Amino acid sequence: MHSRSVTFDLSMLLGVLLLWGPMESRGQNDTEPIILEGKCLVVCDSTPSSEPSGNALGMSVRSGSGRVAFSASRQTNHEPTDMSNRTMIIYFDNILVNVGNHFDQESSVFLAPRRGVYSFNFHVVKAYNRQTIQVSLMLNGWPMISAFAGDQDVTREAATNAGLVIMEKGDKVYLRLERGNLMGGWKYSTFSGFLVFPL
Repeated sequence: MHSRSVTFDLSMLLGVLLLWGPMESRGQNDTEPIILEGKCLVVCDSTPSSEPSGNALGMSVRSGSGRVAFSASRQTNHEPTDMSNRTMIIYFDNILVNVGNHFDQESSVFLAPRRGVYSFNFHVVKAYNRQTIQVSLMLNGWPMISAFAGDQDVTREAATNAGLVIMEKGDKVYLRLERGNLMGGWKYSTFSGFLVFPL
């Protein structure tokens, strides 16, 4: 009687374990996050490629080589008469950050190294009162976002804006001065951007 009871209990336990195993594996295959001790499992790539790749879990594996960011400032005033090429590109002569070296200081143009969503922001200060400044963020020659400052009684007024832009590999972004004069002394005028994530 006792041995029959033990056999019955073991067979029931084995049946429960067999049923539990497939249910557990089905949950993991449905792209649910893998949890270990209450934390999500992080997947690392020891030999990362230059471009992000997908894996069986549907996650992107990004490497340190995919980091892209820049920030630059203007140390002197920027007058329209200084722009001999008539492109009205705002030049930034002081590099604060240039991770990946995709911002060219000489041309003040950012070149996208890969397709992705990029974040840009700019803050420019007008040099004189009784004038209006207007600045546009240009993507391949087309204005994406703009900002202006036009209070005639304020000298140190700033025009600022920020936005997300989808860029293809090789796309170019820069700032164009539509009107006015920028103040650069003490690095008041800045331009920054970074890769949010690749697509």
